[in-house]
Amino acid sequence: MAISFTKPVVLVGAGNMGGALLKGWLAKGLDPQKVTVIDPSPPEPMRALLEEHGIGSHAAVPQLNDVPYAIVLAVKPQLMDAVAPSLVPLLSAPTTVLSVAAGRTLASLAAHFPPGTPIVRSIPNTPAAVGRGITVAIANVSVAPAQRQLCDGLLAAVGEVAWVEDEALIDAATAVSGSGPAYVFLLAECLAEAGRQVGLEPELAAKLARATVSGAGELMHLSTLPPATLRQNVTSPGGTTAAALEVLMGANGLQLLLIKAVAAAHARAKALAI
Repeated sequence: MAISFTKPVVLVGAGNMGGALLKGWLAKGLDPQKVTVIDPSPPEPMRALLEEHGIGSHAAVPQLNDVPYAIVLAVKPQLMDAVAPSLVPLLSAPTTVLSVAAGRTLASLAAHFPPGTPIVRSIPNTPAAVGRGITVAIANVSVAPAQRQLCDGLLAAVGEVAWVEDEALIDAATAVSGSGPAYVFLLAECLAEAGRQVGLEPELAAKLARATVSGAGELMHLSTLPPATLRQNVTSPGGTTAAALEVLMGANGLQLLLIKAVAAAHARAKALAI
């Protein structure tokens, strides 16, 4: 869903995810004069970005000339209870609250705002920093179609967006896509170590692993073929890849490990949800 990046937005929290979102919005044409940043101590890269675009950063909630169409909560989850109530004076009829804070449910967010406040809860992932993230989102019953479209556009500025209707699926998505980049980075680490074990110099092994993982990811991103077909295309019967896949796809192989890993992450996400 496309939006025109001309409506006032308030970004609360200018850390890694907040910064990634702001960079994405600016790249998509958001007028810097339409964004207000609230963060008492933005990190240095974010301060440079704000200065470059003439965007002021406020330590506390300022008085605004324009009604914000979205307030984006990008603060750490443990700060939400302290920060959210201070934002109530900014709310008015068109304003939607969009949260990217992990583990904060729609109900816990709604407790800080007037009844009927439109709220969207989302879980992005770290590839948002390079515009290749994916975010899973859910809207409460007060979110109108136009408000959902606005939030979709704000999130799509840093990658793909998938909407769900069951909030329980946010915890499942956290275990797959939210934590998933770490699984891929671990794969690159393990592949590099395996390369060293068969005689490659550590620097070369790391280079080969890094390029292979990122290149395969880009190939999968650009291809319309399912991952299974791409895997089969690399695999010659009786060849080297087939020998490796016999191990990885064995009874105690990669699939079982990932199922256990995602289940553990899912259980933890449910336990941490507030």
